[in-house]
Amino acid sequence: MQARMKHPVFVIPEALQALQTLGRTTAAAGPSAQLLELVNLRASQINGCSICVQMHSAALRQHGETDERIFAVGAWRETPFFTPTERAALALAEAGTRIADRPEAVSDEIWEEATRHYDEAELAALVLGIAGINLWNRVNGMTRQFVQESRPVVEAKSA
Repeated sequence: MQARMKHPVFVIPEALQALQTLGRTTAAAGPSAQLLELVNLRASQINGCSICVQMHSAALRQHGETDERIFAVGAWRETPFFTPTERAALALAEAGTRIADRPEAVSDEIWEEATRHYDEAELAALVLGIAGINLWNRVNGMTRQFVQESRPVVEAKSA
């Protein structure tokens, strides 16, 4: 597996700074870092981004998340491991990632469930976080950025 080019954020360092600022700002305004990592992992699974799947799985471990829950993120609806609050965020992440799969990008039902669990600032952070991880996933996919076999999972940094 070979990348098509050097990662675009290293070609345009200001883009890296902007994306990192978005990530920090979103994390500071929103729900827990652990919840944001669950959302990042789910979107990255849907988009098939190997780098982000590895990074966010590692970040979840660093936040004390169990392998049982990390491995179940892709099947969160069929497991008892997630709270209603986490389920609302995961549903929003899926809808926000698969916006072309249905007539309405995010259904009223999914949005209303999210509003039962999150205040406006937390929702804003989730929406921006979901958009941000999708941006990272798409840049990585378009340029064929792959996870490196020699890179230990425990040393991965959040995208």
